[in-house]
Amino acid sequence: MRRLFGTDGVRGLANGELLTPEFAVGVCASAARTLSNGAGRRPVAVVGRDPRASGEMLEAAVVAGLTSAGADAIRVGVLPTPGVAHLVAEAGADLGVMISASHNPMPDNGIKLFAAGGHKLPDDVEAEIERGLGSTADRPTGDAIGRVWDAPDATTVYVDHLLSAAPGSLNGLKVVVDCAHGAASVAAPEAYRQAGADVIALHAEPDGLNINDGVGSTHLKLLQHAVVEHGADLGIAHDGDADRCLAVDGAGDVVDGDRIMAVLALAMRDAGELVHDTLVATVMSNLGLHIAMREAGITLDTTKVGDRYVLERLREGGFSLGGEQSGHVVLPGHATTGDGLLTALRLMSRMASTGSSLAELASVMTPLPQVLRNVVVGDRDAVAASDRVAEAVAKAEAELGDTGRVLLRPSGTELLVRVMVEAPTSEEADSVAARLADVVAAAS
Repeated sequence: MRRLFGTDGVRGLANGELLTPEFAVGVCASAARTLSNGAGRRPVAVVGRDPRASGEMLEAAVVAGLTSAGADAIRVGVLPTPGVAHLVAEAGADLGVMISASHNPMPDNGIKLFAAGGHKLPDDVEAEIERGLGSTADRPTGDAIGRVWDAPDATTVYVDHLLSAAPGSLNGLKVVVDCAHGAASVAAPEAYRQAGADVIALHAEPDGLNINDGVGSTHLKLLQHAVVEHGADLGIAHDGDADRCLAVDGAGDVVDGDRIMAVLALAMRDAGELVHDTLVATVMSNLGLHIAMREAGITLDTTKVGDRYVLERLREGGFSLGGEQSGHVVLPGHATTGDGLLTALRLMSRMASTGSSLAELASVMTPLPQVLRNVVVGDRDAVAASDRVAEAVAKAEAELGDTGRVLLRPSGTELLVRVMVEAPTSEEADSVAARLADVVAAAS
């Protein structure tokens, strides 16, 4: 049977084949039993969600599952994913549940689980939760059933935490923030205003149906236009649950996660905060980031794709900065998961402290043209074992030398092989990617 948990919880069409209220009850009851600390008291869970309409239905089911297993549930309402993770640690809770499908369209939803301390779950714990689905063992009755509490001050607590982690004032900066009609719609404008910025909030009126609808970090054109129109210093774009951040400079040009990490790495190195002068990123980060970090004397440690793998490496090495090109940036000294609001605050703090524009700061990294092709295959294993594919990759790597890069990565959920090529020019990258895609398709 395939694993229910992906790289970031369970996700799918809300009330569809998998993500039903019945499933939410079962998985959260199993999570409460699995993640209970066994200290002789009933476990406590923090429950948050993004604003999509199905979150209301799933929140009721999540709470029912937790309390049926004897856990108390603290409902924090609409809050960014990193806010829920922070409150798990702040409250000393045993687990947390975030109901969100991140950047996915409104009909989807998802369930993300956090362990004590607000940390994401390792594979073996997720597998144990899956094995416990459907169990009715030791179901409590009477006064042993869990209780439900509301935390109306959750956003305030989270914003206060963000401000404590943001060095310096943002006075003098004008920022446009695209909240994607999502979980950041209240917290992001409030945090940036309290930090001293002049804030123009964009797409911050969620109605349960408009989340990620042509807005947010996956749809940047409206933000780019607004930054130029308002003469702002920068724009910040969040996704539906605000665990990621992309930026737009004053000229309306996009600054992706790789360039944000480059800016933060140099800022933290200068402040003596970059542990072992090391940045952790995935294999999908642009070769330009590798070059920029090497020239700055910073080690770039790479992991598999997925912020959970970045988190694991950060914890293993005791490092202080990591992330993904998509805008998931993790600062373990202040957060246990990617936090788009914290990332934005630290980025703007660097601008304010140096007096430099975002374009000037981001120029430390020159991205190489990158082409990504998704090749539909019948058998991913056959592609991996193909001598012809290996020979084609070796030939492409020899052609590119130190000026480019090739990466073939099978999808974990679809019959696809992703072919990524970086080269000095877009034409060369596209040519090499097309050639490799043909070889991959033929090998399957």
